[in-house]
This record gives sequence, C-alpha cells and structure tokens, in this order.
Amino acid sequence: MNTYSEAVKTAQNYYNSDDADNFYSRLWGGEDIHIGLYESDQEPVLDASRRTVVRMAELVADKLGPEAKVLDIGGGYGGSARYIAEHYGAAVVSLNLSEVQNERGRRQTAERGLADKVTIVDGDFENIPFDANSFDVVWSQDAILHSGHRTRVLDEVARVLKPGGVLVFTDPMAADGVPADVLQPVLDRIQLETMGSPGFYREQLTRRGLTERTFEDHSAQVPRHYTRIHQELDTRRGELDGHISEAYVANMKKGLQHWVDAGRADRLAWGIMVFDN
Repeated sequence: MNTYSEAVKTAQNYYNSDDADNFYSRLWGGEDIHIGLYESDQEPVLDASRRTVVRMAELVADKLGPEAKVLDIGGGYGGSARYIAEHYGAAVVSLNLSEVQNERGRRQTAERGLADKVTIVDGDFENIPFDANSFDVVWSQDAILHSGHRTRVLDEVARVLKPGGVLVFTDPMAADGVPADVLQPVLDRIQLETMGSPGFYREQLTRRGLTERTFEDHSAQVPRHYTRIHQELDTRRGELDGHISEAYVANMKKGLQHWVDAGRADRLAWGIMVFDN
C-alpha cells in the first residue's frame, strides 16, 4: 500500500510528469540531474553535474570498493549509481520514487552492462525498504529537501547505515539563520514549508550518533547553476518544442529566477556534507 507523505507524493507526481521527464532527460541527458560544480560560467551543465559526482566519490573513496554496498536515496535516473559501480566496483542500489525515471534508468543501466552491479528500486527515503546495518555508504544528491519529514529520512539513513559507514550528500538548503519567510518564493516553487540548513543537518545527524567529517561549502554554485539552466532553456528552446509545454517552461523560468535571486543574496547554502557513523 502506498504510504508516501504528501510532500513525497508531490515530488513523485512532478518527476513522473511528461514535462519533467522530457526536461531532465533532454536538457541534462537523463544522467546527473543535480547542482553542478562549475569551473566557468559557460561550462556545460552535464560536465559540471558529473564533477559533483566525482568529487563526492573522492571524499568517501576510503569506503568504496568492490566489497562496498552503497545506497543512493533519491537517485533520479541512476547516473551516480552507475558512476560508482563503474569506477569503484561497488554494488549500488538507487532508491527513487519516480517510476518514469526508474524505467529510463534501468534501460541505461542495462545498456551499459551494469545490471549486475546497479539495482534501481521504486520507493522513497522516508521508508527505506532495507534492513538495519545494510550499507557501507548512503549517498544522496539534492533530494532530501523534497521530504516534508526530514528527521524521519535521517532516522532511516542512520538505521540502514552500517557501524563504520559513511553518509555523503548534497541538499539545497537555507543558509543558517535565514528565516523561512524570506525564502517563500523558493519554498512556493518546491511546494514545501521549510528547507534544511547546514546547522539543521549537523544537529540532527550528531544526535543520531554520526560525526561530521567535512562540509565542503559550495554555496556560490547555486546561483551559477540555476543561471546556466535558465540559459539552456533559452538557447535550446527550439529542440524542446513539442516535448515540453509552454506553461512548464514559463513556470520553470520563474522558479529558476527565484533560486538565482536567493543564491545571490546569500540566503541559500549548498555543498557536500560527509558524516561518519
């Protein structure tokens, strides 16, 4: 029986929509659909997005390898899972709520000959369908914000992470000390009442017995990334015609500008957080 929270259902419906699937698969190639680490303002989105994956893996390389079991929560099209499997030999589960994304991800995984290493599972991170102490690494990119019950997500992460394991994640966050009402345009865009913050994650994960290894603060990448997406929508508008509705494009551009404005005003935080169990 479907027991998804309302916030998770909202995210599921969005990512299952034809507009969203065509936007993410056509604009970003259906591989890595998260904030990138840009080296220039005009760098391709795909290159910057993949650099985030590479850097995250480097930070937890001590826990990756052929014997490692990795869980990617909110794994999108499974691009990160495939990268980890290809470059580190680990067995990776991508847990994701969008059946549409998952079907595309399974096809890509099979085409790459990685079906023996990468498993894509329909489900959500508020109710992770695995036993306690199952994974050496829990990984997540720009996904936890979609939960209306982030403390429950962190409970689940702590439950399935092995002793000695590591959590590595990114999440678009409110900068510490920024009140929610200041971020209302962004919150309206993602249909949520709150966002996490670096302080929130530090407090909550420490309370669950995890220890912070590092927080690489890349908050300046937020406005850079969303500016690039806005540019891509403009420059590639022709190839999207007939695949993405005018209403979706208009709403996307409006929403992207809210992210850019909030990022430039230092109201948002983003980076790579690593916690040891």
